[in-house]
Amino acid sequence: MWLPSMSGHFLLAPIPESSDCLLPKDIKLAVLGASRVGKSAMIVRFLTKRFIGDYEPNTGKLYSRLVYVEGDQLPVQIQDTPGGIQIQDSLPKVIDSLSKCVQWAEGFLLVYSITDYDSYQSIRPLYQHIRKVHPDPKAPVIIVGNKGDLLHARQVQAHDGIQLANELGSLFLEISTSENYEDVCDVFQHLCKEVSKLHSLSGERRRASIIPRPRSPNMQDLKRRFKQALSSKVKAPSALG
Repeated sequence: MWLPSMSGHFLLAPIPESSDCLLPKDIKLAVLGASRVGKSAMIVRFLTKRFIGDYEPNTGKLYSRLVYVEGDQLPVQIQDTPGGIQIQDSLPKVIDSLSKCVQWAEGFLLVYSITDYDSYQSIRPLYQHIRKVHPDPKAPVIIVGNKGDLLHARQVQAHDGIQLANELGSLFLEISTSENYEDVCDVFQHLCKEVSKLHSLSGERRRASIIPRPRSPNMQDLKRRFKQALSSKVKAPSALG
């Protein structure tokens, strides 16, 4: 569907949610993918509109901002993750950290670079790990082919991304973080909306579960009222005579 090995384990430290039920629930997103695919640049581009091309090796950073989604201001937390994740080959502590991140998040961006075929091949194992570990089988996942401006160095064709997304039942978008802020914004906005829908459904289920059950009728009271009704019908003709 088309949408218009880790150097060390990372520390996931999400900001506590407010207990005020009137405030919107935090939207928790995670951005996963191989090294050097532009995950950090995408997040910073979305939050600040600025493009920064070079970053220090990523150790896993949590970003927290208020973001406007279809006119509503929502609190969003975005977990950046280290690259080089090899599901089959990584150490247990690395997989454990990844699993904790997956369990914490509610929506996912799986990012590869169109100039790196190996990064493309890492997407399927990441997706399968999300479906294996995450408690909600409907958690939204979007696959992103980044660095769309580097056509001269392309190793992954757009139809490869579309085919993979169709096989996995995900959405797909090919973008250039450096050249097109609108595309980056569209990806994150769409993911925020999908998670927000899940929040609404969850809230409706919770409200339904706490609706008080109607009280069972008191049979003795019903019998008493029935006798009173019969008595009044019997007396009515004599009163008229």
